[in-house]
Amino acid sequence: MKLYIISGLGGDEKVLEKLTFNPDIEIVHIPWLIPELDEDFHHYVVRMSASIDNSKEFYLLGYSFGGIIVQEIHKIKPAKKIVILASIRCDQEKSRLIKAGAKTNAVRYVPQRLFGNSSTFLYAFLKRIFDSKNANILQYFRVKDPYYLKWSMDKVAQWKFEKLPDVIQISGDKDIVFPIKYSEPDFIIKNATHLFPVTKARQVSEILKTIFV
Repeated sequence: MKLYIISGLGGDEKVLEKLTFNPDIEIVHIPWLIPELDEDFHHYVVRMSASIDNSKEFYLLGYSFGGIIVQEIHKIKPAKKIVILASIRCDQEKSRLIKAGAKTNAVRYVPQRLFGNSSTFLYAFLKRIFDSKNANILQYFRVKDPYYLKWSMDKVAQWKFEKLPDVIQISGDKDIVFPIKYSEPDFIIKNATHLFPVTKARQVSEILKTIFV
């Protein structure tokens, strides 16, 4: 069975490389695409799903923003099972900060240059929300195109979605990006920040092996 995986915003498979799966699972990482100028979100999701062969049953796994994307893909190409890590199942699970950003369109007013690779703003932002104790946070974020980063953050803020009953949610209890107090996760990883696929990989892997069989 193929398991298609999409990493978090700006991340590639490195942030999920410590996760292990049952031997019969074929892992396929879907890389982030750079959005076209003013690209519609649905159109982007369709492009992200292009490599998925839905002529056979498959699984979906998404981390953070990737969790949002796989749920959107699920509407186009339904998966046998779908799991999201450190993500949300509907817009009602957003934090107050993200909801405020959506109302004010805050991200759209941030200069694109601040999302650049050498920006201290980007480093400080990622370090604060993902894991303040991890000094090497940028090593997990390989897709650093400023337009992609700004576009993606805006889409997270603006995302509207009704909860799908078959989505399995795994969350960290110390995640400040998507705090668990706004959701009801199926599994809670203790003492875990938003970066728990890295810091709590063994525990997460044990759960995933019971789901993807």
